[in-house]
Parts: sequence; structure tokens; C-alpha cells
Amino acid sequence: MRYLTDRKRATGMGSAKTGTAHFWAMKVSSVALLVLIPLFIFNFGPMLGQPHDVVLEHFGRPYPAILAALTIVVTFMHFKDGVQVLIEDYVHGLMGKILIIAMICLSYAAMVTGLFAIAKIAL
Repeated sequence: MRYLTDRKRATGMGSAKTGTAHFWAMKVSSVALLVLIPLFIFNFGPMLGQPHDVVLEHFGRPYPAILAALTIVVTFMHFKDGVQVLIEDYVHGLMGKILIIAMICLSYAAMVTGLFAIAKIAL
């Protein structure tokens, strides 16, 4: 029987070397969303209830289209990173890997769908 100290058990089980980068990516996207979400709401809010032509004309201009596109990209990247952390913390093994892959595919699909809709309106 081997008697191992706590230090000996922990040797070789260090960090994966990506935690800090992931932490900062989440913080940066959080701060970006603090700015983008209110701008998006104040830009999108007046268009609620407007006729279709007015909405198309509004989002056909560069500022609203770029703002909506930035909001979509940053929101879905933040969503992807956040849900990945949740899955890593609470689901283990093969099911965790499958869920992470599915969530990443879903995030990118939703992001591309939103960007396509904005491009179709703006162009």
C-alpha cells in the first residue's frame, strides 16, 4: 500500500492553462454587453409596433444594422462560454462532451441565423 501526501497526489494535475483566458473573455464580453444591450434596446424599442416598411428602412441604415449585428455576436459568444462552464461543472464524461459540442453548434447556428437576417434587411 502506498502512502501519498496531498502534494504527491496533486502532482501532474495542475491547471489546463486556459482558465485565465476564458475568465477574461467572459469579463470582456460582459462589459461589452453592458454597453450594447441598452444601445440595442433604445434603438430597437421605438420600432416595436411600427409598419414593416419603417422597420426595414430603419435597420437598412448602417448604425442600427451594425449595432444589432454586434449585439448578436457578443451575446451568443457570451452565451456559449457561459453554458460551456455550466456543462463542465455539472455534467461529466461523454455526455458532457456531447452537450458542449451540441451547445457550441446551436450557438453558432443561432448567431449565423441572426446575422443572415440582418444582412438580408441591410443589404
